[in-house]
Amino acid sequence: MKATASAQIMKKIFLTAMVMMLPWLAALNPSAARSATVAEDPSQDMPMEDAPHVSSFGKGESPAYGDRILFGSIGEASNLIPYLTSDSASHEVADMLYVAPLRYNKDLQPEPWAAESWSMEEGGRLMRFTLRKGILWEDGQELTAEDVAFTYKLVIDPATGSPYAEDFLRIKELRVLDRYTFEARYEQFFARAVSSWMSPILPKHILEGQNIRETPFARKPVGAGPYRLKSWEPGSRITLTASPTYFDGKPHISEVVYRIIPDSATMFMETRAGRLDVMDLSPLQYLRQTSGPLWEEQFHKYRYLASVYVFLGFNLEHPFFKDVRVRRAISMAINRDEIVKGVLLGQGVPAFGPFKPGSWAYHPTLKPVAQNVAAARALLAEAGFRDTGGDGVLTKDGRPLAFTILTNQGNEQRILTATVIQSQLRAVGIDVRIRTVEWAAFIREFVNKGRFDAVILGWTITQDPDIFQVWHSSQAHDGGLNFTHYKNPELDRLLEEARSTPDQAVRTRLYARVQEILADDQPYCFLFVPYALPVVQRRFMGIKPALAGIMYNFDKWWVPKALQRYEVVE
Repeated sequence: MKATASAQIMKKIFLTAMVMMLPWLAALNPSAARSATVAEDPSQDMPMEDAPHVSSFGKGESPAYGDRILFGSIGEASNLIPYLTSDSASHEVADMLYVAPLRYNKDLQPEPWAAESWSMEEGGRLMRFTLRKGILWEDGQELTAEDVAFTYKLVIDPATGSPYAEDFLRIKELRVLDRYTFEARYEQFFARAVSSWMSPILPKHILEGQNIRETPFARKPVGAGPYRLKSWEPGSRITLTASPTYFDGKPHISEVVYRIIPDSATMFMETRAGRLDVMDLSPLQYLRQTSGPLWEEQFHKYRYLASVYVFLGFNLEHPFFKDVRVRRAISMAINRDEIVKGVLLGQGVPAFGPFKPGSWAYHPTLKPVAQNVAAARALLAEAGFRDTGGDGVLTKDGRPLAFTILTNQGNEQRILTATVIQSQLRAVGIDVRIRTVEWAAFIREFVNKGRFDAVILGWTITQDPDIFQVWHSSQAHDGGLNFTHYKNPELDRLLEEARSTPDQAVRTRLYARVQEILADDQPYCFLFVPYALPVVQRRFMGIKPALAGIMYNFDKWWVPKALQRYEVVE
């Protein structure tokens, strides 16, 4: 079962990395959106920046096996049981290890994966799946419908505490009909039902009876996907090896290495030196530092609007941020155009809500909040804040209007964004400090536990616009995805209704109202949607940019024998 920026192999990184990204979840990402999708209108922005592969190598050849690919990752995976974590660094690796009944194809349409066939009946209230025969777990056991049923029960078990349980709690009954066939019956139509079944299947014969929160499986997983975990060197690298028993054929690239490099400047130098094959470029790197013979001869650059938005999120338990006037004032003090121009060098667009520009759920008339310093100061005065000390910092009841923005180490884009916001808020009398924390600790110790004033983060924008898991008040608990603890009864009702109707016109109207409420309440300052700017070493063949980005067919990438750099012992 599966979902974030990509239901197959490796469709995701951002949050913000973002988190493909799995389509079933809005995943927090530590870096940019390598696997984010291109704009809904492909003509809006072509995914490839340069010409197609022109090397004479590989022409007329059958795809070769061998070689190694090295990815750079700012954040390290925290847990390889996907239902227990919301960070894309974990999901990006896990997407290589497991299979799901369904996945998205290159055109972002659902297609069978582990399922041989599937159907929706009774107005969408019944889904029936028949799994392929002969799908094997790494240990040789066959994957069956009993594994699916086990995974379903595990996810909805309160003891698991999965932030993704809600999708599966909507199932009224799950029945195993035979060894390969199962069906899920819903009380009513559920808009996210299809994407729910893009979630990874876990092995019953290994995990049954274990404490899922303490099992060593989290760091020594057994999957049925295209790759297997070979080694995990904490803080350094995670290495995967191609699975010889993968039902869709052994991947051509023998080894996948994720090098954990918590600094994008260092990562860039490693890429330029040939010690990384793929990374997400910063706008500065993309525009000004990747021209010339070396880059043109050795790399392909890609550019497309990422399925990710970046935001400044408030802890709504904080006394300052309980007052909507303070949140609105902060939002009005921020100049989003200046951030896009100065931080992104124009490689992005300002945001006003959680949906992707151009998508059907995107509000037709709302605009990003425009900077209005005078109005921001007036709102803060109305909320009772005054400059009583003459130092330019506003106070109320003797307490200065000061808070800390928390974000993850190594993400220069977010750190620069925080720095710009710090300067802009100083102009209205708000004292902002900035703190960075290593990615895994940032999520585990601060975000999940609500130990922050405000955070700069990003969410992967999923293909279905259902944002229940991030915004519904029922998800506002420790470890839940609504970590800012935003609660609005009208929004709850709209989200519940929108996920229960098959009528897209009705959903469009409901989500328009959702965006209006968020614009009015400002629980987040929505900042921008960046462009994804991945760069890939030219020796890799089989890359076919599509609506789904470039990672959807990763298991079909290959390197001609004459260009292979590494001899991998399997």
